[in-house]
Amino acid sequence: MMTLRQFAAGLKSIPVTTSWYLSSLGESRGKQELFTTQSPQILAVLKESSLIESAVSSNRIEGVEIEDERIGTVVFGTPALKDRDEESISGYRDVLKLIHEDAKTLALSEELILRFHQLCSGQIWDAGRYKEKEGDIIQKYPDGRQRVRFKTVLPSDTPPYVAELLQLWNDCIREQWIPPLIALAGFNLDFLCIHPFRDGNGRVSRLLLLLQLYQLGYEVGRYISLERVIEQNKERYYETLEQSSQGWHEGKHDAWPYINFVLFILKSAYKEFEERVGRTASPKGAKADLVTSAVKRQTGQFRIADIERACPGVGREWIRNILAEMKDGGQVSNEGRGPAARWRYLGERNNKGTAPK
Repeated sequence: MMTLRQFAAGLKSIPVTTSWYLSSLGESRGKQELFTTQSPQILAVLKESSLIESAVSSNRIEGVEIEDERIGTVVFGTPALKDRDEESISGYRDVLKLIHEDAKTLALSEELILRFHQLCSGQIWDAGRYKEKEGDIIQKYPDGRQRVRFKTVLPSDTPPYVAELLQLWNDCIREQWIPPLIALAGFNLDFLCIHPFRDGNGRVSRLLLLLQLYQLGYEVGRYISLERVIEQNKERYYETLEQSSQGWHEGKHDAWPYINFVLFILKSAYKEFEERVGRTASPKGAKADLVTSAVKRQTGQFRIADIERACPGVGREWIRNILAEMKDGGQVSNEGRGPAARWRYLGERNNKGTAPK
């Protein structure tokens, strides 16, 4: 709540970069209704894709992964879950569905935060409970060295800090001290610095981010996975979080690097959403666009199973056909055959048939 305390004391100026993000996001929000009323079938495909990507990416950021062939079943089915990782992803899916369906009626409260944690933590002993022991953020290096990146709030101080954070958020939104998106990003930073749980803080922070965005009228997360965009920029996420947490306990920190990162993620999601809806004219085109976009997001080698995971509802043969077309166009290459084949995205081709440099 140190960031929101700073804002409560008065904001003298807003960095130029932040102002630029706010202006751009204001335009995107204004066009949001236009895009979300154009193609219901296309949006249904995007919603399904966003749900699975969000559940998988948010957990993967925290090192929680499951077998590729189990993802669709865990996210969309009602299977017998095999382990805690599957429980965590399934629970995260449940919270996402709750937010998608009831965001307008969910009051942001301590009880809701604990509920989110309980649902997305699997069957661990302290699911839905604040931490009981100190747990600093430790960075470990390959050579065995480690350092404390951030000292979190003491367990005894956690409940009052969370309570103050919630009060400051409500006051800020009601009294409009600052633009709501800045308050939202500041809330997210404060929550991560308080670090109220032994485990699962990052996942809960991303769920709260989605909920608060919906309540402010920014609904791109229904169609584009914010968690996936964060995962794609994971290094920048950790870098800006560390920058903005320095001096947090004393209220002398610089919150703007992390605030700008959150706004960058939201702007990137809106850009992708407008591009994907704007250039797609049919359900068939939606699926082709979904596959093509998933391929272009890959870094390094990938398998068809990776594209299947990113494109729920799209058959393997359809994916193979799209990859074949992209290969003919010089956009992808492959090694091997069958399920073990490894593919690589090479980039767009210009009119001369060569990849741009």
